[in-house]
Amino acid sequence: MPDRIDPARLRALDRAHVWHPYGPMPGRQEPLVVESASGVRLRLAEPAHGRTELVDGMSSWWSAVHGYNHPVLNEAARDQLDRMSHVMFGGLTHEPAVRLATRLVEITPEPLQHVFLADSGSVSVEVAVKMCLQYWRSAGRPAKRRLLTWRGGYHGDTWQPMSVCDPEGGMHELWSGSLPRQVFADAPPDGFDAEPDKAYARHLRELVASHADELAAVIVEPVVQGAGGMRFHSPAYLRVLREACDEHDVLLVFDEIATGFGRTGQLFAAGHAGVSPDVMCVGKALTGGYLTLAATLCTSRVAEGISSGDVPVLAHGPTFMGNPLASAVACASVDLLLGQDWELEVKRIGAGLRRGLAEAAGVPGVRDVRVLGAIGVVQLDHEVDMAAATRAAVREGVWLRPFRDLVYTMPPYVTGDDDVARICRAVCAAAKEG
Repeated sequence: MPDRIDPARLRALDRAHVWHPYGPMPGRQEPLVVESASGVRLRLAEPAHGRTELVDGMSSWWSAVHGYNHPVLNEAARDQLDRMSHVMFGGLTHEPAVRLATRLVEITPEPLQHVFLADSGSVSVEVAVKMCLQYWRSAGRPAKRRLLTWRGGYHGDTWQPMSVCDPEGGMHELWSGSLPRQVFADAPPDGFDAEPDKAYARHLRELVASHADELAAVIVEPVVQGAGGMRFHSPAYLRVLREACDEHDVLLVFDEIATGFGRTGQLFAAGHAGVSPDVMCVGKALTGGYLTLAATLCTSRVAEGISSGDVPVLAHGPTFMGNPLASAVACASVDLLLGQDWELEVKRIGAGLRRGLAEAAGVPGVRDVRVLGAIGVVQLDHEVDMAAATRAAVREGVWLRPFRDLVYTMPPYVTGDDDVARICRAVCAAAKEG
């Protein structure tokens, strides 16, 4: 083992060389140095605002649903390491990838039958788009090459995913003149339990109909718009899109990278609407936060359409596609989730978030408080002061990552009631300071 680096020296090296997500170079904020993690706690290399441990209210960007250092996932990783950590997927296959693909087909909505294993969520969206474009090219309709989505969405940071993120006010607005020009519907009306807006449903239908000849697919985040604003919408609009896509011969893609594996209270958010897409993307919680891995699933119609074209292959093949180590951990993570009463745990956390975040509704500057599944959101009426809000949360012993006008939490499913209450106190404190 190499000698450990003193935390002060580590931060200096970090500042000099490491580019952090959504940040400048060099960084303007001092990151906290995490030494280890276990359960729902991050252990710091040195105290921060009097705290040496922080309860993770973010599940490491929504992925570590089982917490950290879980014995089942550790064992799966160690066992696979003893066999092989990686082997190319071109011309070869192996049990972890086959088991994982089979498991995903079993648990995702019918009629999704085929699985492309990708490196990350953003890449899985790239693959989904490529599938849809190639499907129509193979069908002799190459003019169907645009995508329709609704405003307020977020699908990743690579090229095609950026093109279907909100072009106005989103983090990718900088690239709006260079990205492919897509078709944008208005953002869906707020409220998971809200009565569906008939005018909005008509707006979706009319937009799909008027652009049908050029649309390859509609792509949306079902029920929860994540990094675009943590907004919840009625599942009824997913049914509207399914009907409109069927009527006008357009493919439907659900991006379940953030919503999959129980986060919204259904195993997949599509379950709230009782509909299935033609293509689905999953990631984040797929490996329980251990390793980067995602997947794009599609129906036999899509797969056979591509395979019957002039170019009968999907020309995409990441170096680490189907990585055995990630696949083995993903299998263990999915089995761990489904082997327990995850629905009860998500309901328990949601109830705790509702109780604990109720106080935030009376805080000056708070515009809205909302909870769905194991997601709690406090929306401000102004841009959050991220540094001040983060300090306030750390003083409460919690790690949060506010953004835009939002202080929110997506705790691991193993978070106990006392820690859920602590997270809520931190969210309220961050809202007051931010």
